[in-house]
Amino acid sequence: MIIVASGVFMFVVGSVLIVFAILQRPKTILKKRVSQIGTLGESNTADKAESRRAKRIQDKIKQLESRSQKKSFMEGVHTSILQAGIDMSPAAYFLMSAVLAVVSALVYLVLKFPPIGAIAVALIFGLLVPKLFLKMKANKRQKLFTASFADATDLVVRGIRSGLPVNECFNVIAREFEAPLGEEFRLLVEGQNLGMTIESLMEKGIERIPTSEYKFFAIVLQIQRATGGNLADTLANLSLVLRDRKKMRDKARAMASEAMASAGIIASLPFAVATLLSVVNPSYLMVLYYEQTGNYMVMGGLFWMFLGTMVMKKMINFKM
Repeated sequence: MIIVASGVFMFVVGSVLIVFAILQRPKTILKKRVSQIGTLGESNTADKAESRRAKRIQDKIKQLESRSQKKSFMEGVHTSILQAGIDMSPAAYFLMSAVLAVVSALVYLVLKFPPIGAIAVALIFGLLVPKLFLKMKANKRQKLFTASFADATDLVVRGIRSGLPVNECFNVIAREFEAPLGEEFRLLVEGQNLGMTIESLMEKGIERIPTSEYKFFAIVLQIQRATGGNLADTLANLSLVLRDRKKMRDKARAMASEAMASAGIIASLPFAVATLLSVVNPSYLMVLYYEQTGNYMVMGGLFWMFLGTMVMKKMINFKM
């Protein structure tokens, strides 16, 4: 009898618990679902959106870097000429390099230096000097572009906030700023008027001005067009970053100015001493010019001076 009563009691209690669980199941499911939705909405969605945006930016950077690396020799020469801002074809560049090599070798032989050095002189003036010239022109052009780029970005921000379209802001920059900044934005405006996409125009612009600042600007514009958002605030933040980078670069240049002055003095001392000795006692240095051993000594000294100057320049050349 007691066993039967216990079994009935357990059956009733179990049934009540099962019914209670069935009644509470929708509420439990709803509570769990709401908590999941809230978690996704508050953190996971934002994190996923941020990660997608970061991944998109990284993909754009990798895309730009891969396109800048995959170039043949002729394409590299053409890119160097574009970056220097010189209106010249690669064929004309090679022709001028060959003429410079031949003329320099002839001058070397006319001065009655050892003939074995004529090949080295021709290679230096035919290959190294034109390349260094293009690099110097490109660096100067990029510095001029970067010097006013933050101001141009602020102009775009003010124009967007005042209601102007982005293309009209670019047109204002093309009119108000001098080359190369105004020229680059003029090409950007003309390309958009001709129906070219902003991606292709930015790629061509980065090929001409391969600075980090311009790459940032191109990535911001492309990401904003793909995902939307407040372009004015994004460009305002970019302008702050550009100004901070410029301040850091100027500070590093000021700190390295002493080393640059020392390098200039050390590099000019041998020439200054040789000039003074040539005036005071000309016969003392004539051995270096008329003897073959002296010629080798001069060439060796010039080579080591050039090598030391390049090492010192590399040590004080901060890239940011």
